[in-house]
Amino acid sequence: MKAPMTSETYQLTDFTPYLLNIAAETASLDFQVHYKAKYGMLRTEWRVIFHLGQFGAMPAKEICSRACIHKTKVSRAVSALEAKRFVSRDTLEDDRRHAMLSLTHKGTRVYENLFEAAQNFDLALTKDFTTEEQATLRKCLLKIARL
Repeated sequence: MKAPMTSETYQLTDFTPYLLNIAAETASLDFQVHYKAKYGMLRTEWRVIFHLGQFGAMPAKEICSRACIHKTKVSRAVSALEAKRFVSRDTLEDDRRHAMLSLTHKGTRVYENLFEAAQNFDLALTKDFTTEEQATLRKCLLKIARL
């Protein structure tokens, strides 16, 4: 059995949520080069693009739920993406308060470009990991994320 950790032996980097956050932030900032410089997008915007590209048309509420992003941030992102003509909004017939979001042709091209960049980025990010380490990392992250 492991000896209990004390404040002298327990480091901040031993706290899994902290370490996950630092790793996510580092990776996210490194990937930002692909969507910010080329398309002028913010993080939430590319996440909206990816959800629409991966799952097809959906209301903003579903993007909020799937991506764990607050509705205000998604709303701002959708407005910015509409202004760039990457996303279109179609009001639902049965409920005028809600709209179905979808990628435009231009948005689809952006998604395809970023999807390829994401695949290459992911390969580069894990290039020093063995195949088994990559599988373990993904399995553990999916478990933590409850996906």
